[in-house]
Amino acid sequence: MKIYRTRRNGKLMAVRAYLKGPEAEHFPRLLIDTGSTYTIIGKEILKAIGCSLATSSRQKCIVAASGYMDIPSVQVERFNCLGQHLENMFVLAHTFPSSTYIDGLLGMDFLSKYVLEIRPKSGDIVRCRIQSPSR
Repeated sequence: MKIYRTRRNGKLMAVRAYLKGPEAEHFPRLLIDTGSTYTIIGKEILKAIGCSLATSSRQKCIVAASGYMDIPSVQVERFNCLGQHLENMFVLAHTFPSSTYIDGLLGMDFLSKYVLEIRPKSGDIVRCRIQSPSR
């Protein structure tokens, strides 16, 4: 079991991640969002690490408060978060207001790969290890 502390902003919880692209790396602050199907990163960050949004042939249609949106999907070389490392992960690119304290959303495409406990009261995320059944 490993415990990760989140940064709190009111009742919201955010974590740091690591992104590596073809040209650079970045450490974005991502909001834990169990209501988001996908992990979404700010366009500016993806451009800064060398991901081309203009040549992205993959699009995802997502539902937001303002309706349906087609958003580019780009591949990052490496994505690390909550002690987990993924190579060649696809993330969605979107513009976040500059007044927000986050750089993106950590969605269920990442979170559902692992056994995690999200503890809103303490602001902790616990990564649990699955034990093999005894023989």
